[in-house]
Amino acid sequence: MSSAMMMDRAGLATPGMTTAGAGTMTAPGSVPTGMNMMMVPRCTVRMEKCDGGMKIVCTCDDTMSAGMMQNLCTMLAGGMCSCCAVMNGMVACCCNLMMGMCRCEMMDNGVRITCTSGDKACCAMIQACCDNMTAMMKAGCICCVMLGNMPVCCSC
Repeated sequence: MSSAMMMDRAGLATPGMTTAGAGTMTAPGSVPTGMNMMMVPRCTVRMEKCDGGMKIVCTCDDTMSAGMMQNLCTMLAGGMCSCCAVMNGMVACCCNLMMGMCRCEMMDNGVRITCTSGDKACCAMIQACCDNMTAMMKAGCICCVMLGNMPVCCSC
C-alpha cells in the first residue's frame, strides 16, 4: 500500500516521523516497550460548511487505502471527531469537534464525516473550525482526521 503513512499511536506530535523516545519510556525495573505504530491511509481531505456545521470528505484513489479508512471509521464510529493541522512534524492547530454530533457515511472511494449542531453558537464554532483547517491546509499543512483520538486518514 503505497498511499499510507506510519504514525506513532502514542501521540499525534509527529505524523509520518518517529518521535525520539516515544513509546520507549520505562519505569525503573520494567522491560522497555517498542514503538507503537500504525498505518494511516493518505487521502484527499476536503472540508466544507453545511447547514448546522461542516462536512469532512476523505477520498482515496487506491481501493485498498479507501477500504482501510472505511474499516477504521466503522470500528471507531461514535468516538469524538477531531482534526489536526501538522507542518514539519509539529501540530500547528487541533480542532476537537466535541460541540456537535458527528456521523460517518461510507462512499465508493472514502468517507464523509458530517458534524452538525442545532445550537447556533456550537454551529458557529464548528464552521470556524472548518475555516481554520481549510486555511491551514491551503498554507501547506497536512490534515489528520481522527475518530476517538485514533487517526483514520491524513491528507497528502
